[in-house]
Amino acid sequence: MEIHTVISPTVLDRAALEEFIEALSDHAPLIERDIARLKISPEDHAVVSSLFRTIHNIKGDAALCKVDVAVAIAHPIETVLARFRSHEIAFSDIIAEAVLLAIDRLELAGEALFSDKSLDSLRLPALVQGLEKLAQATSADMDDCAAELIEAVTGFRPAAEASLFKPGRTYSVSKKAKLQAAADLRFFRTLANQFEARSDMFKGRTMRLLRLAMETNKISGNVVDPLQLEAAVYMHDVGMMFLPESVWLKLERMSEDEKQILRTHPDYAAGILSRIEGWPAAAEMVAQHHEMPDGQGYPNGLKVAEICAGAKILAIVDAFEAVMLKHINRGRNRSVLRAIAEINACDKQFSPEWIEPFNQVIRRSVEA
Repeated sequence: MEIHTVISPTVLDRAALEEFIEALSDHAPLIERDIARLKISPEDHAVVSSLFRTIHNIKGDAALCKVDVAVAIAHPIETVLARFRSHEIAFSDIIAEAVLLAIDRLELAGEALFSDKSLDSLRLPALVQGLEKLAQATSADMDDCAAELIEAVTGFRPAAEASLFKPGRTYSVSKKAKLQAAADLRFFRTLANQFEARSDMFKGRTMRLLRLAMETNKISGNVVDPLQLEAAVYMHDVGMMFLPESVWLKLERMSEDEKQILRTHPDYAAGILSRIEGWPAAAEMVAQHHEMPDGQGYPNGLKVAEICAGAKILAIVDAFEAVMLKHINRGRNRSVLRAIAEINACDKQFSPEWIEPFNQVIRRSVEA
């Protein structure tokens, strides 16, 4: 590997890069599918061959399109699979996780290159070095090398994962809250349940988000009023129901006009909260939960100092859920480790002071 290829990748042909990205989006679900099959039948030679061909095609596409960083990532993966195909090494879940993480990083790298964004947060040198070490490791050392690779890239030591997609515990309203606040929260939760009912893919979403948000806030000493945060979690996407379902339930790529329509949804829900006495902080969180520290968010392009803490929490947990659901929609499984790695890689999208508390919440689940 030539290290500059990974540290400072360059775009030699923008049209070719776009072609590679499109091809990769077709290949990635096939890799997910084959790895899922191998977890059930690790000796299935046809599946092994299919997986090897897909990685080989990615490497070939990368070379043809002059995307050198993709060649650097795909080549050692191909070596690992060749060794597996020849029965030199055994398949394991941790090796599979390392391969899937590498493909995730490759997709993010392609998108960042095409958008002229920094790749520093993706930790590509650590990824490629880890893959090369894995490709040359002895059979006995493969799992340890894979675990080291994952930890170097994500910051998390892989362990048995506790699913965040099981129904979480419910959070009772504080006993000190007024009876009216309790009634309001029940009403907000009813609206959230109505939103969930619009699509099977949203089932259980509200309680997953609530658990993540409340625990992230708690780790930081409940900087945000828990009652206001709970209301914001329930209400933040209710505004979607004021928009055409053809827009907010669309699985395919949105047009620019559809994106503009979608960006109006925070104002609708915030408007409801602002008209109910006692919820000004929740309304502010909802209105701002798609704002970004660099001012590139919506609806008002606020900068980091203008965004309230509750909105910053909500932005992270909402994005984490979206990452998980995005790949389910594409027929791909997304592990908690790979989802949190993707969130951590989006360093400009979230406020850094809330990333570490959120990581702690995920780490507790992963290490449980």
